[in-house]
Amino acid sequence: MMAALAIWAGHAPPAAAQLRQHWTIDKAAAERGHQDFVSNCAFCHGSDARGSERAPDLLRSELVNRDDDGELIGQVVTKGRTEKGMPSFPNLADQVKDIASFLHDNIQAAGNRFGYKVLNVVTGDAKRGEAYFNGAGGCGQCHSVTGDLAGVGAKYKPDELQALMIYPGPNALSLMGINLRHVDKPPVHVTAVLKSGEMISGTAVHVGEYDISLHDESGTYRSFPRDAAAKLDIQDPLAAHERLQSKLSDREIHDLLAYLAGLK
Repeated sequence: MMAALAIWAGHAPPAAAQLRQHWTIDKAAAERGHQDFVSNCAFCHGSDARGSERAPDLLRSELVNRDDDGELIGQVVTKGRTEKGMPSFPNLADQVKDIASFLHDNIQAAGNRFGYKVLNVVTGDAKRGEAYFNGAGGCGQCHSVTGDLAGVGAKYKPDELQALMIYPGPNALSLMGINLRHVDKPPVHVTAVLKSGEMISGTAVHVGEYDISLHDESGTYRSFPRDAAAKLDIQDPLAAHERLQSKLSDREIHDLLAYLAGLK
């Protein structure tokens, strides 16, 4: 679970930056978008867009955070993702910008919460955290408390350590310009065998829902549609963290933090 935390363990995080207004929100459009979202999307994504057992949290979606005015969101809404169980909504083409305003407004509201004073977050049980680290969490498979994580509790404030523990790479806040700490996503390696028989391998530039781009071993930029690949292998050092984000309970997060914060 803790894969790649060590990449930042030796860096002191910078002071929190002021919130950059990534989007200019039209409140009337956001309200219209809320109504359209509740009518068409809330059954799966929840009325607040924070997800459910049926569909993911859209406020944490990289695509939603990269979207400016509905241009990316619109592709997904109108085309759907049938392979993941999401139908298309071509009838919402004219409402996409309003829905985007609603989602962006909620993301900015969540970001503004970081203006509040952070209270003590070390409330868990360190012994339970140690057991989870070495057991069910699988953290010990990639990390060592006497190696890459030695003294990690003295290098970060508890709230910074908790953020690194759960989101070690760039996240929605990073894309909004809120830099709470040093963020440097480790390279993702992609190997693809195209349906034509050609093999492409290298360091990813972008891995998207529909297309992939990379620099191959010679440094040449290559890109191809994702459905053009007969075989696709993506080696992401942060994949283990991402898988656990939706599984960690509040108690497990607090217990892990208590354990790591005690590593002075």
